Amino acid sequence: MRIGIVAPACPLDPVVAEGVRALAAEHHGDGVELVIHPQCYLSEGHFAGPDAAREDAFVDMANDPGINAIWFARGGYGSNRFALNALNRLGPAAQGKTFLGYSDMGFLLAGLAARSIGRPVHGPMVSDLKRNDGEAAVLRALDWLVTGDSAHIEPAARSKGAIAFNMTVLGTLLGTPLEPDFTGSVLMLEDVDEMHYRLDRTLFGITSNPSVRRCAGLMLGRCTPIPENDRPFGQDEEAIAQHWCQVFGIPWLGRADIGHDAGNKIVPFPA
Repeated sequence: MRIGIVAPACPLDPVVAEGVRALAAEHHGDGVELVIHPQCYLSEGHFAGPDAAREDAFVDMANDPGINAIWFARGGYGSNRFALNALNRLGPAAQGKTFLGYSDMGFLLAGLAARSIGRPVHGPMVSDLKRNDGEAAVLRALDWLVTGDSAHIEPAARSKGAIAFNMTVLGTLLGTPLEPDFTGSVLMLEDVDEMHYRLDRTLFGITSNPSVRRCAGLMLGRCTPIPENDRPFGQDEEAIAQHWCQVFGIPWLGRADIGHDAGNKIVPFPA
C-alpha cells in the first residue's frame, strides 16, 4: 500500500517524518510505503509553503493513481485558503482514495464529502507522533489504513453513519461551498484550547444552522485543554452542548471518543 503524505497547513518536522517511517517499517514492513511530498518541508510564514505549492502537492497526490490513500501531515491553519481550487482540479483517481486527518483538515474533508469525492475520514495525523503516547495514535491510523480494522473506529461510528469535525473549523465553513450534507448523520465535534464562552458561541452558531439541524444527533468529543477565563462561565462543555441541542431540537447523543490527543479514534464519513 502506498500512502501519500502532504501538508496543506503547517510544515512537517523531518524528525517526526522519519519516526513515522520507522514505525511503518517496523509494524508493516514492505506492505506499506510512505510517500512524503517534498512540499511538507517547505516554510513560508505560517504555512508549509505558499498556497499554490500546498494546493499543487495535494492535487498531485490525490490525482496519482499509484497512491492508495492520502494521510495529512498535520493541522494548524491554511487548507481553506486553497481548498476550493484544489477540489475543482481533482480527477477520477481521487475517487478511490481515503483522505485521513482532522483539525484544520476539516476544511478539505468537508469539501470532499460535499462533492462525494473519495472517502473522507477524521482521525490521527503524522504529526501526532509528538503527543504523549503519540505512537499509539500513529499506529492506530496506519493499521486502520492498511487493515480497515473496525476496532480503531470510534464506537458510535461503527454502527451509525457519522461525520466529525473540529468545532471551530466547522463553525467557520458553514455557509461556504465546503459545507457538507449533514442529513441523517451523527455529528461529532471536538476542540482544543478554547474557553467555555467561546465553545458556547461556536455551538450556538453550529446548532442554529438549518443544514446542521438535519443531522441525526450530536456527540461531543474532548475539548481539552480549556483555558481559564477571567471569570467562570458556569457550565462545562457538556452542559453547553446539551443546552444548544435542546434549544434547537437536535438529539443529544452523549460523548464521542475523539479529540486533539493521542486517544483520537477514527470516524469514517458515510459512503
